[in-house]
Amino acid sequence: MEPSSAEVTCNGRKRKRIAPAAHEEVKRLKTEEGDETLESEPSSRSPRISVLPDRLQQPITANDLTELLHYAALGKTAGVEQPSWCRLHHQKKVKAVNVVMIEGLTQSHFYKHYLTLQHLRTNYSTRVTFTPSSTDLASGIFSSEVPESDDPSVSQRHNGSSDLPKGLRIHPVITKFGTKRRGLTAYVLPEEEMVKKRWPVKGMPDFQDFVCTDSVDCVTDSSPLYGLDCEMCLTEKGNELARVSLVDSDGKCVVDELVKPPNRIINHFTRFSGITAAMLRPITTTLRNVQTRLKTLLPSDAVLVGHSLNNDLVALKLIHPHVIDTSLLYRREFGQRFKLKVITESVLNRQIQTEEKTGHNPIEDALAALELAQYFIKKGPRQVVELHMEELWGYRIIKEPEDLAPAEPAPPQSQRFPDVLQRHGRSVAFLGKRSDIALDLSNQQWFNSDKEVLASFRGQTRCPFLSVLQLPSLSSHLKKSFPHLEQQRVCAHLRDLCVVLAGPLPAGSSEQEVRRLFRCCGPLRNIKMLNTTVRVHAEVEFELLEGAELAVKTLNGLNMQGQSIKVQRPVYESMLDADLTLDALMCDNNTHLYAVKLNSSMADSVHISERVNGHTLNAKCSDVASVQKVNGQHSQPKTKSKLSEETVRETFGLFGSVERVALLQQSGKHARHAIIRFESSEGKRAALSSSEDLRKENYLVCPSLTPHHLPSWTAVTTPTTSEERSHMHISSQDEEMDLLMGKLDRRLQKLFRYLPEGTLSVVVLLGHTSDHGLFPGLCLMEVNQES
Repeated sequence: MEPSSAEVTCNGRKRKRIAPAAHEEVKRLKTEEGDETLESEPSSRSPRISVLPDRLQQPITANDLTELLHYAALGKTAGVEQPSWCRLHHQKKVKAVNVVMIEGLTQSHFYKHYLTLQHLRTNYSTRVTFTPSSTDLASGIFSSEVPESDDPSVSQRHNGSSDLPKGLRIHPVITKFGTKRRGLTAYVLPEEEMVKKRWPVKGMPDFQDFVCTDSVDCVTDSSPLYGLDCEMCLTEKGNELARVSLVDSDGKCVVDELVKPPNRIINHFTRFSGITAAMLRPITTTLRNVQTRLKTLLPSDAVLVGHSLNNDLVALKLIHPHVIDTSLLYRREFGQRFKLKVITESVLNRQIQTEEKTGHNPIEDALAALELAQYFIKKGPRQVVELHMEELWGYRIIKEPEDLAPAEPAPPQSQRFPDVLQRHGRSVAFLGKRSDIALDLSNQQWFNSDKEVLASFRGQTRCPFLSVLQLPSLSSHLKKSFPHLEQQRVCAHLRDLCVVLAGPLPAGSSEQEVRRLFRCCGPLRNIKMLNTTVRVHAEVEFELLEGAELAVKTLNGLNMQGQSIKVQRPVYESMLDADLTLDALMCDNNTHLYAVKLNSSMADSVHISERVNGHTLNAKCSDVASVQKVNGQHSQPKTKSKLSEETVRETFGLFGSVERVALLQQSGKHARHAIIRFESSEGKRAALSSSEDLRKENYLVCPSLTPHHLPSWTAVTTPTTSEERSHMHISSQDEEMDLLMGKLDRRLQKLFRYLPEGTLSVVVLLGHTSDHGLFPGLCLMEVNQES
């Protein structure tokens, strides 16, 4: 939430808000894009895939990919859990799964031919590095075993047998949650159910003015639970918040506030709320105050627990995506609900909301809801029902004759992935070169070329539910053109994008001085001094694309000892389209911003003006200590400024809601560089338009360029020397390869358009291993929203 005061505190001192005009720019952009946003809201209910933040920069394996395919094709109804490394939202709406495997291509090939692969780079929003497998990926997918669920309710649905008495089989708790004891994530209300039951959900009508908590996309079984309860009064505008209570997972009350409704109160509901006019008379706490406190206090992975919690969230005008509702845990037949006091007395053996008390105690109610959820998670659905069937649900389980007779053991069934799919009535197909895979021959088609594979697949009258396509043509081409040499050429081209040449430098300049000069722009990988008989130059290589970009924009033209140094990208044949590649990468990172926090010595040099030999020295963004040292002057002591997520959020939250901050920390040093992800592109644009104001606050900013799944741009390259790079001319093989990549991209685009709406499409560049090393592949994922 944006600060409400005219000043905010940063690093122990007060400063004015940055760029008030930026806020007007954000409002204007939101107004212009408002209609477009509303039109796109229904699509948010469609299936979508995202990689967990802590796994984004970790390569996935063939087993990880298979784990995703199992869940996408079968889901929780078959007892398959969400993958450990990603989240597939609204899995039940997935209509088909299509996997395309491209042999011979690596992650480096993708980024070398980034401009050519227009379909792949624009239509697949999720990318992750893929570790090459020593075994055939298609064979691994079809021979994989689906984990057999040990939940009797799942076994009953799919195998037709169960050891449960009939009374338990049809119990509403068992039919909803099964019998297996699970972690808390099994009971968090799915987003589609929240939408269906009219809970406050981001982007839905009627909730546009609600405040969103800073929550992660997905919670875990170790996420903290918080019990919440509110009391309301009736005002001229309807029910409004009058008191809120919050308890943590240990049962300790962390919030208990009376709240002054903004409108005239008609009825205090004292009998139920316990709130009187006298109690509210001296209160100055507002709804906004409470929202701010809750948003600050709740951890990003907090799970809120309450009884009919949607009413409390509406009163708070708060959107929180991770909730457990005890009225839906201890469920009754036909959608009816128990009162909180009834469940508490039956399960916890404790009385609340008694007649002798005036009104409800929200702390007591929040604690009861929390303990009921903890009890349900600890015991599991089956034990909860068996222990409290009579006292809570009002009937006993009477075993019928068929329950007493020993059930005949069901014959063991194959758990191979294609067999399980076919038992669910879902078709399977493989198209590619002849392989030894565990699949009926009737479901296989063998071809020797990509064109034949794709033409045959698109010629089918009905798309199979699971289809795996293997494209071998490019692999054959690469084998003919010496794969190790091709990979070396690819890596050299990519590394050039992180290199700048600087000079001429003053005579006697050292590598250490150059390092101090350029480190303000980003983490450095290597510096090479280029000494000629007359002048000194330097080749500076950054870890990130953004470092080179900032160096060119902010250091070019710096005057040192009266001579202007030029900072530019190397002029190689392979770099002629570098600007187009960088523009495309910037467009794909439309909500991400790169920021550098300067220390005092760097900051002082942003607008420094000094007299050197009677001329004015205008240093744009150098380390002033380096400039002064080279100019024969004494530098002032440096003041270090530590960059933290809190300070970044505070500064850049003024331009728009910040979704995530990634600090780029070098070993043994404070973080000075950060990647900031805004919830929408207008936040990034507002920050960029205020770059001059941010520079006064010791920040340098530029659009983010490095793809999110890479820890650094150098992760897609291997070491090459400047001499090797300068001799990497564009050959006829390069031109032929670019044509082949363009043809592949167009074919994949036609395939993508052919897939039914709601298809999970996965394209895997398999990468490869050789005597020259391991060359990672790339996995691209998207759910097709248009057929």
